[in-house]
Amino acid sequence: MKESSPDFIKKTLKPYRAEIDRLDDQILKLLGQRFGVVRKVAKIKIKHDIPAFLGDRVAQVRERAAAQGPKYGIDPEFLRTLYTLIIYQSCATEDLIKYEAKLKKKA
Repeated sequence: MKESSPDFIKKTLKPYRAEIDRLDDQILKLLGQRFGVVRKVAKIKIKHDIPAFLGDRVAQVRERAAAQGPKYGIDPEFLRTLYTLIIYQSCATEDLIKYEAKLKKKA
């Protein structure tokens, strides 16, 4: 008979959950670094009046991630969805920085 008590489950999964938590911390750190670069890019785009959303670049980033997915055992369609969200947030961040820069100029 398989053991399925909450204590057994917790004890059995504990090292895996800890590993997942460590990996999630790394993912979050990398996302933070990515958004740091996005903020730098936003300033360049403001300076040169480049729009936040560049369709060809969006497709390139999404497809690059999807193409690499199988190498890491990750479903390409999942990566397209994930990167759509990341890119959407990146554009929103750029738009906010652009908006704040305009307010600063008016002040």
